[in-house]
Amino acid sequence: MQENKIDVLINEMQKLSAAIERIAGPAPAVNDWSEAECFVWAPANRHLQPVAKPNRIDLALITGVDHVRDILFDNTLRFAEGYPANNVLLWGARGMGKSSLVKAVHARVAHETGSALKLVEVHREDIASLPVLMEILKAAPMPVIVFCDDLSFDHDDTSYKSLKAVLDGGVEGRPANVLLYATSNRRHLLPRNMMENEQSTAINPSEAVEEKVSLSDRFGLWLGFYKCSQDDYLAMVDGYARYYDLQVERETLHADALEWATTRGSRSGRVAWQFIQDLAGRLRRQLGDPA
Repeated sequence: MQENKIDVLINEMQKLSAAIERIAGPAPAVNDWSEAECFVWAPANRHLQPVAKPNRIDLALITGVDHVRDILFDNTLRFAEGYPANNVLLWGARGMGKSSLVKAVHARVAHETGSALKLVEVHREDIASLPVLMEILKAAPMPVIVFCDDLSFDHDDTSYKSLKAVLDGGVEGRPANVLLYATSNRRHLLPRNMMENEQSTAINPSEAVEEKVSLSDRFGLWLGFYKCSQDDYLAMVDGYARYYDLQVERETLHADALEWATTRGSRSGRVAWQFIQDLAGRLRRQLGDPA
C-alpha cells in the first residue's frame, strides 16, 4: 500500500515537472559562431541558426548602384576593422538589389579583411525580440551585422518600438560590435495613415508625427535605390551573361532582354536576373560558379 502511494506521488511529480517545462518553453540553444558566416535568428529558443550556403551573388554582379555600393562597402569595411560606422537603411525601388547588396558586401568585406564578421538575419515578425538578440550578440567575440530585410510597419504594429530602442541603445547603449542594416521599399518605415492617426489623437500632433518619422532618422546612413534606366538594365544583363559565359550574340541578347522586361512591365536587377535564369535554361546551362 505504501509503495502504491509512493508510485502515485512520483507519477504526479513527473506530470508537474513536464507541465513546468512546457510553460518555461524550450531551453536556450547553444550558439556556435564557428559553424557559419551567416545566421538566421530563431527567438523561440534563442538560437542563431547557421546558414551553410547563403543565397548571395558576387559583388561584381551588382551594377547600376555604384555610388551606394561604394558607401555601404566603406561603412562595412570600417566596422569590420574596428572603426566607427553607422547603421544603414537601404530604401527604394523593388528589385534593385538592396538585400543582395548587403549580403554581397558582407561576403566581400569578410574575405578581404580576413575578419570573422558575421551576418545575422532577423525576420520581420521577430523584430520585437531584438533586445533579447542584443543580449546574445554583445558577448560575441567578433563584429556582427544584424540584417532586417523588407522592413516596414503596419497600423497598430508596436514592434517598431523594439527597433527604436535598439537603434537608440537605451541606457547601456548599442553593443559596440553590432550594426543594424535594414532594407525597405519606403524611406519612412511607418505608413502615412499611421502617422496621421497618431496626429489626430495626440495632445501635441506635431510631436506625435515627429516620433514616427524619427525612426528612420535613427539610421545614420540612408541609401536610396531608384528605378533603373534601359542602359543600366542592359548593363546588368551583360554582366550576368559575361560572368556565367552565356554565349549569345550581343544584339540578340539585348533584344531578348528588352522583350522580357516589356512582358514584366518593369526594368530592375531582379528582372535582369530572372531573364538570365530563363536564358540559361534555354541554353541548358547551370548557373553555379562562374565559367
